[in-house]
Amino acid sequence: MLFLWYPKCTTCQKAKKFLDECGAVYQARHIKEENPSVDELRDWWQASGMPLKKFFNTSGMQYRALGLKDRLPGMGEEEQLELLASDGMLVKRPVLVGDSFVLTGFRQAEWEEKLK
Repeated sequence: MLFLWYPKCTTCQKAKKFLDECGAVYQARHIKEENPSVDELRDWWQASGMPLKKFFNTSGMQYRALGLKDRLPGMGEEEQLELLASDGMLVKRPVLVGDSFVLTGFRQAEWEEKLK
């Protein structure tokens, strides 16, 4: 599995602790230092079955600074993917990518279900 996280984020820290306690095997990737690419984001979005807007960190400072709440509805999917790929801090984190799932944000019950 691939685990994308921001080490200073308390939610990401909780998710990492959860993975470690479960004995999960994963590759950790610092989301700000190694931004996801447009192709990765497209693949994850399509595999997730979620709306693309669920990949945005709507509570982040960068999201607010760019006024994305008002801008996103008028943007095409490719433009949104390019924006997400431009700055890892725009991506909802943590992200856990498995063979048959993609999870954004950390909701322990959901993660437990997928890791069974």
